[in-house]
Amino acid sequence: MMVKPQKQYISFYRKLKISLALIGVLPFLLVIYLFVQQQQAPTTIMILSAALILFSMLIGFTLLRKSSDQMQIMAQKTAIPEAGGIVPPLDVSVEGELDDIATNFNTVVERLNEANRDIQRRRVQLQETTSDLYESYEHLEKENRLRNQLCRYVGTDLVEKLMISQDSQLLKNERKDVTIMFADIRSFTALSEHMEPEEVVAMLNEFFSIMTDILFKYNGMLDKFVGDQVMAVFGHISDEESGAKSAVRAGVAMQKATAKLMKKRAKKNQPLFEIGIGINTGSAILASVGSDNRKDYTVIGDTVNTAARLESHAEGREIVIGERTCSYLSKKLPRSARQELKMRNRSEPLACYTLIADGNNKIKVVKPESVKLHIMPPVQAVL
Repeated sequence: MMVKPQKQYISFYRKLKISLALIGVLPFLLVIYLFVQQQQAPTTIMILSAALILFSMLIGFTLLRKSSDQMQIMAQKTAIPEAGGIVPPLDVSVEGELDDIATNFNTVVERLNEANRDIQRRRVQLQETTSDLYESYEHLEKENRLRNQLCRYVGTDLVEKLMISQDSQLLKNERKDVTIMFADIRSFTALSEHMEPEEVVAMLNEFFSIMTDILFKYNGMLDKFVGDQVMAVFGHISDEESGAKSAVRAGVAMQKATAKLMKKRAKKNQPLFEIGIGINTGSAILASVGSDNRKDYTVIGDTVNTAARLESHAEGREIVIGERTCSYLSKKLPRSARQELKMRNRSEPLACYTLIADGNNKIKVVKPESVKLHIMPPVQAVL
């Protein structure tokens, strides 16, 4: 295969020198020659010299004009539009150094276009990243809203465990061994008769806020408020033993917190009250109960009803604990403190133990003088 030889062009610098020589130097020399030989040179030589001068200047001007036109074309073609975008390569027919300039310009344009395309790709990637960040932000916002909602029912530590859990344990219906707690203000009806409604609401809000914080501290789940009563569940996430221990610790903390609250209310001459607490451990069903547009996640079963009956048996400052709950405590309660409560519709008495908060804000075990059957009044079953 034969390689076509490249066409040789006269460089722009040589054209400039030749043009200057033809326009200026050669005519000047001829004029000097004619001036020196003006008496000896015949007329024919004078005419030819004048013609040669004109021809030389014409050729020089033509070369300059051609180079000037090529430079003007180069100036027009190399103008970059203000709108930006992809710049087309330079396609001009020039010679010498101008051809080298055009080649270098095309190299620069190619690199600029490649950089521009890279910028476009990165912009698309940035838009995709921005979209992903926005979706992540929306997801985090939903998680925060869900976390804030859950924090109304369970403690912060438990919420964090639920958020990272893979199995929606709180949302599915299941049977589980749990510990149920009921806490109730004693003689609330009589107390509220002598108070304004606004005072009753303020008292309940203050009481519930303190009790709820304690429940959450011990990983309890707030099931519901029923009037002046609080219902909570323990062990719904952890095991049965941990739930029982946490419930008793929470009950003790609630009695101590109530005693502290009463000292505060006494200084303000506000009505005072005491609370009774019932705690029971056993099998129950955790389920979503309600209609299609409104559901409650609650606990159902005889264990719940038994805990409610234990709470109704508790006097002010007392914590009545079912025997199964006591079996999980680290410190065993004395056998002499065991009581048996006879409940209606039950053939077997219910064994339990009673703790009481004394005047020094301490908890002690109540030891009945003799073991006897207590006949309990019927209470409404609580779901």
